[in-house]
Amino acid sequence: MHLATAIATVVAEAEQENVALQTLPFGLVALAAFGALALVAASYRNVSNRQADASESAYGHGEVEHGH
Repeated sequence: MHLATAIATVVAEAEQENVALQTLPFGLVALAAFGALALVAASYRNVSNRQADASESAYGHGEVEHGH
């Protein structure tokens, strides 16, 4: 490859836009959406323990009657 051909190739590639920069906003939106979903999922992390504590306090000292 000659020097002139190499320079022409570099110049032609430099004129094209970077595809990664064009798709960056889609990735950022997806990251924000999944981050919000992760926060919602994490907020339900201790729900069963809170419900178990409430049922124990309602029925006495850990003796839960199920009605059978």
